[in-house]
Amino acid sequence: MTPAQDTFDITLTVNGVSVSRRIAARQHLVDFLREELGLTGSHLGCEHGVCGACTVKVNGEIVRGCLMLALQADGASVETIEGLSESGAIADLQRAFHERNALQCGFCTPGMLIAAAELLECKPDATREEIRAHMAGNYCRCTGYQSIVEAVEVVCRGRVRQRA
Repeated sequence: MTPAQDTFDITLTVNGVSVSRRIAARQHLVDFLREELGLTGSHLGCEHGVCGACTVKVNGEIVRGCLMLALQADGASVETIEGLSESGAIADLQRAFHERNALQCGFCTPGMLIAAAELLECKPDATREEIRAHMAGNYCRCTGYQSIVEAVEVVCRGRVRQRA
């Protein structure tokens, strides 16, 4: 029997940049992003996949970074709030969150913005109820959600008008 390997080499693309590192086998993706790459926009909240503060996209799908091992992202494309923000893809969402005070302490905001951006990609004409349902996996203790739903709804309507 051979001893278990406790470090691995991984290569992945993070926000469009190829990254290679030797990592501990049990390091979570959110810890890798924060500690190894200095991308601190994704937060550690519950560490059980419930709160959504650690939300990132892996190969275009939303995942909870606290539930995924960095090793599982080997060969994948990862997008963080920093990448979405720098690309300008969520500028209208950021503006709407600011204008409607849909952020207070800011801890949940990156995960909320990633979830909202995914909704706008998949269902650009989402109803208020669909927005609430989609955002339900991201918890906020400060705002009461009303302003978050309003911000996403305003962006939905604005984008629909732009396409028309």
